[in-house]
Amino acid sequence: MTSLSLPYRATALDACAWLAQQTGTPWTLARLLEQGGLPYVWLDYSEAWAELFHDGVTRYAAPVVFIGDKQHLASGADDVWLRFTRDSSNIAIELKAPGLRVPLDGLHFQERDLLRLLKELQRPQPAEAEAEKVPVVLPSALKGLGREQILMAFAGVGKVDLEQGLASGVGIFGDDGARVRKNSRGGKNSHLWHPVTLAFGLHDVHRVPMAHLKKAFATQPLLREWKADWLESLRLLGE
Repeated sequence: MTSLSLPYRATALDACAWLAQQTGTPWTLARLLEQGGLPYVWLDYSEAWAELFHDGVTRYAAPVVFIGDKQHLASGADDVWLRFTRDSSNIAIELKAPGLRVPLDGLHFQERDLLRLLKELQRPQPAEAEAEKVPVVLPSALKGLGREQILMAFAGVGKVDLEQGLASGVGIFGDDGARVRKNSRGGKNSHLWHPVTLAFGLHDVHRVPMAHLKKAFATQPLLREWKADWLESLRLLGE
C-alpha cells in the first residue's frame, strides 16, 4: 500500500484518509471534530469581513471554534458556516448575522495539528485509566430540546416573544439557526432546538443580556447536560 503524504494544509478528505491509514480505522469529518481536530477556513480580504483582517493582512486562516459551527459540519452539511471565530490578532469575534458560508472544500486542517492528534491517539493509556473510563455522551447535532422545554428553560431571560418564534418552526436566526431537526414523533410542535445556539442567537439578535443567559445555564435543570458546551463556547469567545 502506498503511504499517503500529509499536506501542510490538508482538506477534510486528506486528513481523514491519512488518519485512516495511520490508525487502521475509518475516519470521518465528524469523528475528526469529536477528537479535537481544529478546522480553518482560508479567507481573502474583503470589505464585507474587514473586521477579521488587521493592517497589512490580506489572507487569513479563520478557525472554526464555535460549537454550533462545528456541529453544522458534523451533521454532514455541504458547506462551512462561520458565525463566531477569532480574528488575525487571535481576538474572539462574532460575525454579522447570518455569518459567513463557504464551500466545504474550503475547510482545511494544519499538518502540525494532525500530527499532534495522531501522537495523542497513539499514546499508551494506563490500564487503570482504561478500567475506569466511562463513556461520555455529549450533546450532538441530533439532540435538542422541545418547544415546551425551551420555553421553560429560558423563561424570563428577556423581552422577546420566544413562544411565537418557536411555534413558526423556522430557524429563528436564519436558515435552520437554532433548530436541530423534527422530533420523530411529528406533530405541530415537533421541532427540536439546540439551547446553546439559541442562547447566542437571543443575545446577538434580540439583545438578551448575557448575564441572564449565564444564569439560565447555571440554574435550569433542563440545561444541565448542555452546560459544558455553553461554558466551552464562552471560553472560546472570551466571554
